[in-house]
Amino acid sequence: MGRSHGHKTRDKNKATLPQVPKNMKSDGIDEEFSRELADQNDLEAQARADAADRRQGKNR
Repeated sequence: MGRSHGHKTRDKNKATLPQVPKNMKSDGIDEEFSRELADQNDLEAQARADAADRRQGKNR
């Protein structure tokens, strides 16, 4: 609409705040999953995740 060229925004934080807060950002380190060290809850969660992946693959 052409307003951005000569007008300043009223909200000064809008330009400086990041989209994602720092505490929600990933550090880029992936954790390795080992079946030898997994307990029953880990194995159940892995099975649920695999089943969900299969269900999601069918819908596409």
